[in-house]
Amino acid sequence: MSSFEQFHIDFYQSNYTIEDQEEGCNSYGSDKNLCESRKRQAEEQPAGGAFVPSDMLLSPQSYSGSILQPACSPDAPSQLGYVDGFDEEPPLLEELGINFEHIWQKTLTVLNPMKPADGSIMNETDLTGPMVFCLALGATLLMAGKVHFGYVYGMSAIGCLAMHALLNLMSVSGVSHGCVASVLGYCLLPMVILSSAAVLFSLQGTPGTVLALFIIGWCSLSASKIFTSALAMEGQQLLIAYPCALLYGLFALLTVF
Repeated sequence: MSSFEQFHIDFYQSNYTIEDQEEGCNSYGSDKNLCESRKRQAEEQPAGGAFVPSDMLLSPQSYSGSILQPACSPDAPSQLGYVDGFDEEPPLLEELGINFEHIWQKTLTVLNPMKPADGSIMNETDLTGPMVFCLALGATLLMAGKVHFGYVYGMSAIGCLAMHALLNLMSVSGVSHGCVASVLGYCLLPMVILSSAAVLFSLQGTPGTVLALFIIGWCSLSASKIFTSALAMEGQQLLIAYPCALLYGLFALLTVF
């Protein structure tokens, strides 16, 4: 057994020492700096972190969170700009651009042609009321046995484009497509009243013609009043009322015949 131990010691015994490595480094003049740097790194680097990258070492600040609830700094929401909850979010109708108060004011302005129009409100591109009035006009025509939804939307689109071009030529400030469509759509409300009357009785006669002419004048007067107040075109109301009367006359022809 003693001979085996002596063989084991002799097998693993080596004469290579660190002094030999230093002598070998000293023997090569060109590699002297390299050997010194390696030696310095071996002395400075800890034994436990020899194979650990520098970015994986623990930071001086200790981690106070858990796995499911990570820790965060108190000012993190302010830095990210995140607001917890729905308290500061605007209402859905406001995001969609639907303001029932303005819709009611515009409707009252159309129903009363003699009332002065508020140009700041009428200059808004609100299409909620016009869409509702167009659908109401098509529905009342359908109740009278006339399927004219395509004619209603087609003439509305062509009329808005024509009035937009005309008003841009006549006014100094100019007007947008949304404003023209909003005003012409809101002034379509008296035409809905005419189409509702056509459901109850026929308009092909003298009373129906007189009522249709009255509705055309009502619509054109309201539209021209709103355009003159919104675009500051005083003294040009009759010039604007004439093309408006032509447009609303087409809707009256759909309603009467």
